[in-house]
Amino acid sequence: MERGSGKWMKPLAALGRYKYVLVVAALGALLLAWPQGARSSPEENSASESAALLQDDLAATEAALEEILATINGVGEVRVMLTLQSGGEKVLASDSSLRYSGSVQAPDDYQRDTETVVVSGGGENGVVVTKERCPQYRGALVVCEGGGSDTVRLRVTEAVAALTGLGTDRIAVVQGHSGGTN
Repeated sequence: MERGSGKWMKPLAALGRYKYVLVVAALGALLLAWPQGARSSPEENSASESAALLQDDLAATEAALEEILATINGVGEVRVMLTLQSGGEKVLASDSSLRYSGSVQAPDDYQRDTETVVVSGGGENGVVVTKERCPQYRGALVVCEGGGSDTVRLRVTEAVAALTGLGTDRIAVVQGHSGGTN
């Protein structure tokens, strides 16, 4: 046994000289491999927040329409569904730079870089919105108790058209049933 252990002692003695370097390198490799969770950029955060806000805004618009339409004489209980042609859009502030080689009149090569402006404050990052476009509606369905009356249908159609910007050909008003009857 004694002879075999001498064979391994020389390499281990050499490692003894560099043990601190090896420990630091091993710790560095461990920290690099440590899982850090999903991190997302401010643009990704903004996109997911925008989608959630769009759904909340659509539901809030439908609820507000239901509330206001219910006050029209003869409408009764009402439900509204809106569909979107396109969602709202936010135009973000960005910094652009242009680099070129050669003369200004006839550049040999050019490269344009654009970065979204991110503002930091209070431990959070946010983007700068320069313009916001409202969503465009595709159509509306209104189901109400008084939908069988031509007068009520006309009033509801005009009200929805005025509030959403939809043409009257994209608004359907139908009669619904009251509470427990079919």
